[in-house]
Amino acid sequence: MSESSDGDADASGGTDAPDATAGADTTDAPGDASSSAPGTEQAVAADAAPVVVCFDMDGVLVDSEDYWHAAEREEIFPAVLDGAHPDLDEVTGMYYGEIYDYLAEHYDTTVSKAEFMALYDETARTVYGERVALLDGVADFVASLRGEGVPVGLVSSSPRDWIATVVDRFDLAFDVVAPAEEFDGPGKPDPGLFEAAIAELGGVPSRAVAVEDSENGVLAASRAGAYTIAVRGDHNADTDLSAADEVVDRDDPAALFAAVRQSTLTIRESASGSNGRSG
Repeated sequence: MSESSDGDADASGGTDAPDATAGADTTDAPGDASSSAPGTEQAVAADAAPVVVCFDMDGVLVDSEDYWHAAEREEIFPAVLDGAHPDLDEVTGMYYGEIYDYLAEHYDTTVSKAEFMALYDETARTVYGERVALLDGVADFVASLRGEGVPVGLVSSSPRDWIATVVDRFDLAFDVVAPAEEFDGPGKPDPGLFEAAIAELGGVPSRAVAVEDSENGVLAASRAGAYTIAVRGDHNADTDLSAADEVVDRDDPAALFAAVRQSTLTIRESASGSNGRSG
């Protein structure tokens, strides 16, 4: 994980409450998140931590899942598997090295891990370098959060060179970039990657907001204890996002930005440092 250079701030956003954000298609609470009673030493420490925001990259910042899903379904899986193919939700959001391990355990693979990863790398050069589009307004929104003193991280299952292509191409800046390949532990859906990124941002999970789009990513953020906002689009129309605290239409960026901004305000204004999870 590492820091990136600062970006310019340009304020934007909305004021809808997290449980009634315009554009949300559901609001689901996954259950109790760990928190401390007001007045305890742990609660005081949580109150002192900054509110932080973590964005996933694929399917959130850029529309790469549209291209990855087509490539996996039509090209990659037929080339590396003999027989049955996985449902895309099984592996979407996972680090591609771990995708291979999962496929090798549950399906009949026909290539080595190195060959599999090389195929993904070759596809990634076109997907990120030529095809993806940035979510409208997200660069200014991230810059505005950072300008207001909210640390922002990019927490992604993509490797650093894929992330660098997107960051450089669209002139993005984050306080922390956390690729799964650099985390010493299992990636999404396990919570460790988010826990480590939140800590590197100077935060604690009860004062963190995470934005995800895959079932594996939503599970990781929720299990870490972050207030989890899922985005729904064509690429994940049937994906189970019920572990998220709320779901917002990716085609309505203003609603997403309003949900993120209001959730940070709710956390900041809470007496105990709780991120407002119900349950």
